[in-house]
Amino acid sequence: MSNEIKHEFQMKQFLIFVFKFIFLFLLFYYGTKAVIALSATEGHYSSFVANHLDYVSMIKRSLIWGTRLLLSVFHIDTYQVNPFIVRIKDGVGVRIAHGCVGYGVYSFWLAYVLANSWKIKMKMKFIFVGLVLLWLINVLRISLLLVTMQNNKPMPLGLNHHTWFNIVSYVAIFAMIYGFERNTVKVENN
Repeated sequence: MSNEIKHEFQMKQFLIFVFKFIFLFLLFYYGTKAVIALSATEGHYSSFVANHLDYVSMIKRSLIWGTRLLLSVFHIDTYQVNPFIVRIKDGVGVRIAHGCVGYGVYSFWLAYVLANSWKIKMKMKFIFVGLVLLWLINVLRISLLLVTMQNNKPMPLGLNHHTWFNIVSYVAIFAMIYGFERNTVKVENN
């Protein structure tokens, strides 16, 4: 195969990847926004979506569970006020809002992995590892937010916790992409 034909093939593959990535990202991101909107009792409420497809509330509850577990390791007593508020005993609390879930970074990671043309087993492995890592970063963020608020300290560099979550999450995503690419090149070369 000549270099020109090889280059043309690679460019076509890249454009297919970009199209799939953008399509999947938009599907996951705006699909999640639709689930949030249809699960809310105000507006265009759908009992079917709220009762069977509301994975966002499940993620929010898991973030509270993870935050409580992590803080308990450091002997910080917390309790859950309602399904979406976690509070330090005799102290401050935070409400886990829809914007705290991290569906933007989850959507980016899912779209990246699924847009690639590698084997399904490898995709599933990287999806699982990536989503768990992003979830752990979010639990750490919420835990640190509670502790900094309790101690009346500002977030580092004056950035809010959402900005810190996005920075750390995208650094982790690009590190995972680097690992993903290295791993798949090794697999393809063997």
